[in-house]
Amino acid sequence: MGSEMCIRDRNREDRNMALWGVSDADESKPKYLSDADKKNCIAKSEGWVLKKTVGSRNLEEILVATGADLSVGIGQADIVEIDFVSTAFDKSDGGTLSAKVFFNENVTVSGTPQLSVTNGNEGTGSGRGPHVLSYASGSTTNELVFSLAIGAANAATNENDVLSIGANCVSLNGGTIVDSVGGGNATITSSADIGTAAGTITVAA
Repeated sequence: MGSEMCIRDRNREDRNMALWGVSDADESKPKYLSDADKKNCIAKSEGWVLKKTVGSRNLEEILVATGADLSVGIGQADIVEIDFVSTAFDKSDGGTLSAKVFFNENVTVSGTPQLSVTNGNEGTGSGRGPHVLSYASGSTTNELVFSLAIGAANAATNENDVLSIGANCVSLNGGTIVDSVGGGNATITSSADIGTAAGTITVAA
């Protein structure tokens, strides 16, 4: 009976562990979360934690208590998603081009890291871009905002240009991005798939 119970308990543990990662080899966030919630789920010492806002309060809910320091167990912070904050851009009006980088842990920033946005030059002429966005906010969280102000009618863009995010778009520019816990350098490489998932912006006249 004792051995049967051990096997049953071990099988139950294996099934549970498959629902989330706890190591550098498997950093999967809880698989039952929606895509929106996965953006707000981070690894902390307690385990997988979901950040949420209730009224005016910013709260954190422990979804999975891993029993060990998960922020250490999964290794250095990694980029898991990049989104355009700007959803449109008008050449005549100009404006601020912004993007948000999501890590799987809280990170601390020093200096002015940068994010490069590709311009496909689909509009008239060529030679525009890349557009270099500078770090703007988010240090000690898992969400870093990068932005670039472009003046009205500026030659940096033309109507019908398509703006996109490619692989390895983040650079340190002499600054640092480190784990808020432990202080090790965050991994700032990112795949082309992450950039593609951010979508594109087509410049209006």
